[in-house]
Amino acid sequence: MTTPTVFATSRPGREGVWPEAPKKPASEYIDQSLLRAKPAGLPSLSELDVVRHFTELSRKNFGVDGNFYPLGSCTMKYNPKFMERVASLPGFAGLHPVLPQLQGAGRLCQGALEVMHETERMLCEITGMAGFTLHPMAGAHGELTGAMIIAAYHKDKGRKRTKVLCPDSAHGTNPASAALAGFEVVNIASKDGMVDPEALRAAMSEDVAALMMTCPNTLGLFEEHLPEIVKICHEVDALLYYDGANLNAILGKMRVGDAGFDVVHLNLHKTFGTPHGGGGPGAGPVGVAERLTPFLPISRVIKLEDGLFSLDYDYPKSIGYVAPFYGNFGVLLKAFAYILRLGREGLVRVSENAVLAANYLRARIGQFLEVPYDRICMHEFVCTAAKLTEEDGVRALDIAKALLERGVHAPTIYFPLIVKECLMIEPTETENKETLDAFVDTLSDIVSLAEADPTSATEAPRNLPVTRLDETAAARNMVLTDDL
Repeated sequence: MTTPTVFATSRPGREGVWPEAPKKPASEYIDQSLLRAKPAGLPSLSELDVVRHFTELSRKNFGVDGNFYPLGSCTMKYNPKFMERVASLPGFAGLHPVLPQLQGAGRLCQGALEVMHETERMLCEITGMAGFTLHPMAGAHGELTGAMIIAAYHKDKGRKRTKVLCPDSAHGTNPASAALAGFEVVNIASKDGMVDPEALRAAMSEDVAALMMTCPNTLGLFEEHLPEIVKICHEVDALLYYDGANLNAILGKMRVGDAGFDVVHLNLHKTFGTPHGGGGPGAGPVGVAERLTPFLPISRVIKLEDGLFSLDYDYPKSIGYVAPFYGNFGVLLKAFAYILRLGREGLVRVSENAVLAANYLRARIGQFLEVPYDRICMHEFVCTAAKLTEEDGVRALDIAKALLERGVHAPTIYFPLIVKECLMIEPTETENKETLDAFVDTLSDIVSLAEADPTSATEAPRNLPVTRLDETAAARNMVLTDDL
């Protein structure tokens, strides 16, 4: 049943709060032109009405605190609550964002500046990069920032590099970010689930600025030809870009800078436990090799000789500003706390447990759904419902809806595009074996029922506030009022 809005349940005369009467009329301290001609039209409800309304809405939210999220590539994992406590400390939460810029006021926010400085240093150590910027506000924003740095590097060299290569197994935002930065995007076909060195060599030329890679890729496979790929790119000084969305698979096992990558963006919500979902907040720090550090965005946090921290703007080759202030500081602070809490050994266990959980699910789910690349995977893997679709008319979308009906969030579906009717599954490192087993049993039951009675899946979900939508109409003909 649809929950009515607070405006629909409003009744004249009901009150939940009793604000004090103003000591003087608003006209005395607000410009007359800004005053309303009539009341704002706020709803009238009791406190109990309001509490019950929002409590009911909260129960309809699907969240990782109450449900399993095997969402491949997007990595919805549990976020430790202690990080919320750290981010809410008054010394951090109460800072005004312009304080570091004001003369003399930087002394009032040394702690925040030190957090940013130390976070950059830790990310450099983890990735093997020479410098980092924390400014990008999300993963795709980090991609765009990286693409802009790549463009600035080649421009500084006096080159006209117009193309960026993107494998068909890369993340979908890679081509969009490269195009937004002004590059022509060239697709590289994969072979056996990985970048084909021969196809790469055929596409490589003096006008290629970079290759954007995800490693492990969206099939959950580590790029076995990486040394050859690095060689092919660097022969013409094409930069190698690392999409860090899957870094949690190799955390503490491989430093991407050591492997030959020149630029990397990180998704802190995927790798370092900061919240993700609902449109934000996010953070997509970007790291670069030594020769690219002059192009990092400004401002940059530096440590002075007297031990104090300050903002530095003196970088003539910088791409400039990419975000207001210094990025999403609260998110960066949570990642800082997460890294310190886990330490090196803990970060290594993150990748080990993520890979173990994914391979456990791959082996079990492979008994009733085809796994096209059925070999040891990293943190995620892809299976397909193509046989069910062909024989029973049940699509990946239907399986996803049936999982929602059972209280499990759906895996990522229909991505990557190189696998028909695919489901990309990532259990993350935070779920226990009992949860994984329950997921396998639920998915197996859905598949078995669908083979016997396809409508058991094609008509799901039946028990959620929103069932089967005309998704095109829902996006193009939105109803945002109660005037039905």
